Amino acid sequence: METMESCVPPGFRFHPTDEELVGYYLKKKIACQKIDLDVIRDIDLYRIEPWDLIDRCRIGYEEQSEWYFFSHKDKKYPTGTRTNRATMAGFWKATGRDKAVYEKMRLIGMRKTLVFYKGRAPNGQKTDWIMHEYRLESDENGPPQARNSNPHYIIVPCTKK
Repeated sequence: METMESCVPPGFRFHPTDEELVGYYLKKKIACQKIDLDVIRDIDLYRIEPWDLIDRCRIGYEEQSEWYFFSHKDKKYPTGTRTNRATMAGFWKATGRDKAVYEKMRLIGMRKTLVFYKGRAPNGQKTDWIMHEYRLESDENGPPQARNSNPHYIIVPCTKK
């Protein structure tokens, strides 16, 4: 696997808010619009293990504790709405409730928190890897049935405790 060269100046820090991740980065990605500074990588989340994100999604040259990337949502079944979150080594399991992301008091997206488990459900072993999956969520995106049928991108910051 090849790592991408850093395209940011020394000292650059990338700490976007939930609103910026959804309202700027994710919205532009889904609309196929240019993002001013291309620092978020495209990866296939389901073909890469969390510990491989460190090199694949590095921004700049300094130590990082969060890695950001875009990934298509993968369906568990071709005609279903359930999301496939399995990798070769384990699976991402949702935890808690989804959190609404607002921009000027208008709902623009949702954030889902997931934890990585090694092995297979239901006997997987919980790890320290946590990820936040963001999705667009507004009236202009159409009804939930239509949204779920489209292979939308998700944007994900991933951390290790």
